[in-house]
Amino acid sequence: MEEDNLKSLFEDLREGFDFENPKLGHQQRFLAKLQEQRDGYGHEAFNTNYKWWKPLMGVAASVALIVSVLLVVQPGSSSKDLASVSPEMSQTQDYFTVAITEELNRLESERSPETEAMVDDALSRMSILEDEYEELKKDLTESGDDQRVIYAMIANFQNRIDLLKSVLENIENVKLIKQDSNENSITI
Repeated sequence: MEEDNLKSLFEDLREGFDFENPKLGHQQRFLAKLQEQRDGYGHEAFNTNYKWWKPLMGVAASVALIVSVLLVVQPGSSSKDLASVSPEMSQTQDYFTVAITEELNRLESERSPETEAMVDDALSRMSILEDEYEELKKDLTESGDDQRVIYAMIANFQNRIDLLKSVLENIENVKLIKQDSNENSITI
């Protein structure tokens, strides 16, 4: 219905439309006028703005370079870890890291609806111990390889492994209790 109205409207207005073609060379004259305008005031305006922005861009680039260098190279911001103390401590850190990773994998594999709360609690406590280890790394950097800090770092690793082993034992106990209760309910 609306299409019919549009068609009739255009048919009524057809006589008023301009169907003439432009004169020969119209496009070249039009492009020449555009070129004149661009070469005239438009180009000068660009040069004026560019002359004003050029020193400002140099200053901005210098500031950006200085900020990026300061962010990348901050003296004393890098913290040392146990591996940076000695080759023996590097082996110790590698051993603990592998052991913790294995225990975490075992813990995740034991996740079930019955053990969900225990696993989440263990991961929360692990996060706290990892945060403490990060603080110890900063302390090690500041203290210059103080033996007390090194022992505290090793103790932190041991605490993490002990925590994971304890939670895994508790999960095994929950499984055994559940299995025993299932066996008792079946025999009754």
